[in-house]
Amino acid sequence: MIEWSDEDLMIRDAVRGWIDAEVRPNLDALESGELPPYDLLRGLYKTFGMDELARSSFRARKEGDADGQRPRGGNAAMTMIPVIELCRVAPGLVSAMGVGLGLAAGTIMKRGTPEQKERWALPLLTMEKIGAWAITEPNSGSDAFGGMQSTAKKVGDEYVINGSKTFITNGPYADTIVFYCKLDDRPPAPTHHHSNDELRSAPDGDPRDREILTFVLDKGMPGLEQSRPLRKMGLHSSPTGELFLDDVRAGADRLLAAGEGGGKESAKQNFVTERAGVAAMALGVIEECLQLSVEYARTRELWGQKIGDFQLIQLKLAKMEVARLNVQNLVFRHIEMQRAGRAPTLAEASAMKLYSAQAANEVAQEAVQLFGGNGYMSEYRVEQLARDAKSFQIYAGTDEIQVTHIARDLLSR
Repeated sequence: MIEWSDEDLMIRDAVRGWIDAEVRPNLDALESGELPPYDLLRGLYKTFGMDELARSSFRARKEGDADGQRPRGGNAAMTMIPVIELCRVAPGLVSAMGVGLGLAAGTIMKRGTPEQKERWALPLLTMEKIGAWAITEPNSGSDAFGGMQSTAKKVGDEYVINGSKTFITNGPYADTIVFYCKLDDRPPAPTHHHSNDELRSAPDGDPRDREILTFVLDKGMPGLEQSRPLRKMGLHSSPTGELFLDDVRAGADRLLAAGEGGGKESAKQNFVTERAGVAAMALGVIEECLQLSVEYARTRELWGQKIGDFQLIQLKLAKMEVARLNVQNLVFRHIEMQRAGRAPTLAEASAMKLYSAQAANEVAQEAVQLFGGNGYMSEYRVEQLARDAKSFQIYAGTDEIQVTHIARDLLSR
């Protein structure tokens, strides 16, 4: 794939028209947090029939699973084009949408029983409900599994869950939460006296190595508290919050199957989806920054001439175009892989994310510089895009974490 097809361009123009009519006029309200993004996203889904498409795809997949044949196909470009176009205006909308669909629903679709998929995944896939994917904790960050302190302890037929999560996209508003925690399988505390030697030798195991469990929780469950949105540097159109769990009781019907590799492997599969998707998000930011910069260079005058006539400005524009071409090629490659039924490896997805995130940041910062003082003002929009682009280098794994995944893969060959 070297360019968008005519059909792709028709979809792009239709989506772009909807965004111009529905999202751009609401940008200030989205940025201030006054307007949560979910009704707008539902409007996108209904306008383009994406809710019905998701519903029919879910049914077909269900029937395919029953027959032992999982249906392949779907328009891979249709999933990427709305991401790119939304990110030209409000990248936070894509974060809010992607976490509910790709991470929360995606985990349930990969690990859930038919009943769990019907109960929780389908309403997320159609955007009827909002999903969150809760793995990050205040004291773990990049050490997501080893440093995880949230626990689930088996008590009778139920699990009792305790812990907290932070930086959770959709956390304040989520109806359905996919929650990762560690199995607390320590024996109950002794009720009779033991000698100090016996207590010292009691087996406890390394807490870092305990099994990871994945539960599906619902808003309003006793003991579950969802914070108000946190204030952030960027991505203001994507509400982010904290979760606090105090003796939340969950039946076995809420526990997702561990599968091969357990909860850790489930999360890693989602990292691949999320990281590869950042390339499409980055492309949207790059395209918008480049377009705004070209228009500004054509019209802004200094010393009696257009600033586009100055070679330093031309160098900035040329580098932006090189970044656009490179990131677009990564997106095209990902679409081709999807069409071929192949997913990127974790290392490939990490490489895509590392390059795309850095490219989007460099382009956005150069756009601010090109605009000069105007670029530092929110009225000119490159200011918002520069703040939003910075998040690409942090969430779904920092740049530094991507480097370790790429390097480990290379060194293990």
